[in-house]
Amino acid sequence: MENVIEQAGAYWPLVVSGTKALIVLVLGWIAAGLISSAVRTRINKTPQIDETLGNFVASLVRWVLLAIVLVAVLGIFGIEATSLVAMLGAATLAIGLALQGTLSDIAAGFMLILFRPYKLGQFVDIGGTSGTVKDLNLFVTELVTPDNVQIIVPNGQAWGTIITNYSAHDTRRLDITYGIDYGDDIEKAKAIILRLAEADGRVLSNPEPWVRVTNLGDSSVDISTRLWCTAGDYWELKWAMIQGVKEAFDAEGISIPYPHSVEIQKEG
Repeated sequence: MENVIEQAGAYWPLVVSGTKALIVLVLGWIAAGLISSAVRTRINKTPQIDETLGNFVASLVRWVLLAIVLVAVLGIFGIEATSLVAMLGAATLAIGLALQGTLSDIAAGFMLILFRPYKLGQFVDIGGTSGTVKDLNLFVTELVTPDNVQIIVPNGQAWGTIITNYSAHDTRRLDITYGIDYGDDIEKAKAIILRLAEADGRVLSNPEPWVRVTNLGDSSVDISTRLWCTAGDYWELKWAMIQGVKEAFDAEGISIPYPHSVEIQKEG
């Protein structure tokens, strides 16, 4: 019995230390989340700072606090900070090789925040992957596709590829090409397109709508139009113009050629 008590007494300090470490870890984890959320809220309330920076700084604060919590937990077990630094120093090469991808993502995250190729809420294409930017943190960029699919892009890949930002400017140019039959009146078709463009309030007057014959195809005369609009009106205007021109061409007797087959009946 005495041996059991002695063994229990020997393990008691470890149990106490483990309990303290668990409490510190849980409270530290909760505190890091609350503080990072408070930082994000405070920064996002500042008009001069956009949400992209707020999310990134909040993510940075959270991970720094978690690192401090980890050091505190190790300190409870008797591992001093100086010893921890020495251990990390000895393992730097191994950690660097093992986490080189993660470290690259962190470095790329800082570059993305510094140069701002995109911000939260903007529609972008990152290396062939398109979506609206929902989050940018230390490690990844989160995109949401138009059909509400989540896409996670590591910051290292985002920074190292071609980025196309469709929302960087307030206005965009809409290009649409219509094909008409060779026997149709070209000037009449151009007038119909221009009339519809000028009647749509989403089309900007500066630069003016542009309508020209741009190609003589195998079966059609191609008429291209270039319209300027706000970035937010781009898709709705495109769909409206395509439908409106088709209906107007039908009403005015302008035909749009399309591939079709003709059945030839043989006599006899």
